[in-house]
Amino acid sequence: MAAFEFPGPGFTAEQWERINALTISLKPGQGLWISGYLAGIDHGVRSLLGDIASPSQSDHSVSGVPLAISSRSLTILFGGETGNSSGLARTLGEAVRRQGLEPILVDMADYKPRKLKDEQDILIVTSTHGEGDPPLSGMGFFEFVESRKAPRLEGVRYGVLALGDSTYERYCEAGKRLDRRLAELGAVRLQDRVDCDVDYEDQAAGWIAAAVAKLAPAASGSGLQTKAAGTVSPSSAAVTDTPAFDKRKPFPAAIIDNLVLTGRGSSKETRHIELSLADSGLAFEPGDALGVMPRNDPALVEMLLSRLSLGGDASLSVKGLTTSLGVALTEQLEITAATPRFLDQWAELTGASKLQELRGEQQFQARAAFLRGHHVIDIVRDFPVPGIDAQTFAAGLRPLQPRLYSIASSPSAVPDEAHLTVATVRYDLHGQPRAGVASGHFAGRGQPDTTIPVYIQANPHFRLPDADTPIIMIAAGTGVAPYRAFLQEREAQGATGKSWLVFGERNFSSDFLYQTEWQSFLKDGALSRMNVAFSRDSDTKTYVQHRLTEHARDVYAWLEEGAHVYVCGDGTHLAPDVHAALAGVVQQQRACGKAEAADYLGSLQRDHRYQIDVY
Repeated sequence: MAAFEFPGPGFTAEQWERINALTISLKPGQGLWISGYLAGIDHGVRSLLGDIASPSQSDHSVSGVPLAISSRSLTILFGGETGNSSGLARTLGEAVRRQGLEPILVDMADYKPRKLKDEQDILIVTSTHGEGDPPLSGMGFFEFVESRKAPRLEGVRYGVLALGDSTYERYCEAGKRLDRRLAELGAVRLQDRVDCDVDYEDQAAGWIAAAVAKLAPAASGSGLQTKAAGTVSPSSAAVTDTPAFDKRKPFPAAIIDNLVLTGRGSSKETRHIELSLADSGLAFEPGDALGVMPRNDPALVEMLLSRLSLGGDASLSVKGLTTSLGVALTEQLEITAATPRFLDQWAELTGASKLQELRGEQQFQARAAFLRGHHVIDIVRDFPVPGIDAQTFAAGLRPLQPRLYSIASSPSAVPDEAHLTVATVRYDLHGQPRAGVASGHFAGRGQPDTTIPVYIQANPHFRLPDADTPIIMIAAGTGVAPYRAFLQEREAQGATGKSWLVFGERNFSSDFLYQTEWQSFLKDGALSRMNVAFSRDSDTKTYVQHRLTEHARDVYAWLEEGAHVYVCGDGTHLAPDVHAALAGVVQQQRACGKAEAADYLGSLQRDHRYQIDVY
């Protein structure tokens, strides 16, 4: 390496001689590492001396000497369904900015994967969807990274913060996949992966603190502290105009109406629920979701207290706050579905061989099967722990989580309200009737004028295009909810773009959700076309994907005209079946192979013309 010329002011001749001697001896990659190391030292020294440039010094200099900031670029990628990943990414971004670094925050849906080879440092926050799948917004990124097209990544440093739900067999699998794959491509871990359950705050705060310390090692003690020290909280996304009510402080929404939509003879119950958001300041767009903070069934709470021989007034601490066991079991803790954490704790307390055998990584399939068939009450009943105290029991339970429902109304049409379409979950287990936590709450205790805590969960990946663009809306069951909001919005806009609804349910006579409203939209022209599929009205079951295939020519014509396609409903069957049908439509109409059809749909997704919202 050739020697550099003496730079003049800022260094003595002796200092520059030493610097030159070092740089000439460096091997590839060492220079980048030293630049970041020296930047951290410089920032730390300036922090201690109180000699940091003021915000008005836009040239980032002090006394004519450039302020040392790491020369390595930093990208923070996030992908998720509920907003947790994006919130953590923003918190991480603010944390590294306080150390003099300038990260680029990018949603996986908007990231150009081919830029990966040009990255230097990359930190990824990702959730897992269902049984180990990537978040829908990150599908394209995962496909590229795990394909043969992915480049070698020598010289890239990375870290993965994985979010998941331990009740699923493949807990945090999306994050694990990325962590393994980036290492296979030659990237080096800047920070070890951490897997977070639904109560992720403390673990995430620790990971953020550790990652930032490694990005700016000398400055890590000067600005960033862990959540325990009270200055950094993953949920405190650095945004302006923070709403008065959010996930941490939900709004007590009064129930205006609670109606059963399904008719007599239906094999299930679906409800239409109207909630008042008046005086909340909460704002949303069609496509967004409402987060509902449910309450556990009082009968289940009493059953647990009886089995444990504990009183509801027993005192305990939950997240550092003193409360009663009755309140904690009703409002704060998940007491229906058992988790691996609860199973581990109960195995320790009871010493039961059957529970002990289900522990460990190798037993995840047997453990998952057991947990599917046993709720907390079943385990407590079958493996009693005499004399257990309230705090010990609660230690194995995780926080009660909000439930997200697509909003079925437009604020343009129905101001200060949010409407929901909720299928009541009911089933038998061990000879006893069971119900979903939130849907059971609505069905049994959601009477008009009662309140339930709610907040808005934005869904930027499920948005209407401009009013002139055609849309095709595909749904089954309660997945039709956001399309009611879409059409209300388009009617209020006076939209000129065509709209086509393809809707499926079980029976025409009892399950045609919002039938009269669709007919009204058709009459008024807000809805241009509708096709339905009722799977149980004939011996041959017909689903929405069959309707797409039957009308392949029209579907493709709409796509070629620029239509946006939306899919909402069950993620296990509906989404993959509809995707396969759309691929078949493209193959047939273009007379092409599977690869070209996949590329066609892929381009729609990249252009945000093919949007999916599934559960």
